[in-house]
Amino acid sequence: MTDLVIGADGLPRCAWGASTPDYAVYHDTEWGRPLRGDDALYERMTLEAFQSGLSWLTILRKRPAFRLAFDEFRIPTVAGYDDADVTRLLADAGIVRNRAKIEAAIANARAALELPDGLSALLWSFAPPARPARPASFAELAAITPESTAMAKALKKRGFRFVGPTTAYALMQATGMVDDHVVGCHVTLPLAA
Repeated sequence: MTDLVIGADGLPRCAWGASTPDYAVYHDTEWGRPLRGDDALYERMTLEAFQSGLSWLTILRKRPAFRLAFDEFRIPTVAGYDDADVTRLLADAGIVRNRAKIEAAIANARAALELPDGLSALLWSFAPPARPARPASFAELAAITPESTAMAKALKKRGFRFVGPTTAYALMQATGMVDDHVVGCHVTLPLAA
């Protein structure tokens, strides 16, 4: 099975999760673990949007700078950003300086404030039922699912940007809405409840 490797520590993990030390920590401690909370999910949504067209490793390594630049991704704070904040963010070499993505992050915070039940409730409403078994390989996974398509459509309808079906599915994987660790991976996940 090529999608499962034994790491230097002797633990079997998804192959991508053993490719760098940064990925190993992220794979073992975050990816696929159920995450709730509006600000926490807003952070992940924002980072997934910034990742579009780039390596996730780039975003992962810049995450501390993103957290500092975006006030720890506190939705009410980012929703209040103005043109001066956009200029500040465009000058911040620690993050990805893309005007469209920066403006989308601000628009998304504003859209999140308008959700009557919050961002977490909306996003988790699209989580599919748990599959009976983990995939044997990543070839069994689709980059877009009916649930991620529905999530993206619902978010766009509410004014969110940079949230296409592929980004929505990556968000679902990262936040434990789906368990896409391959069979044999050492990571044990709590139930998504």
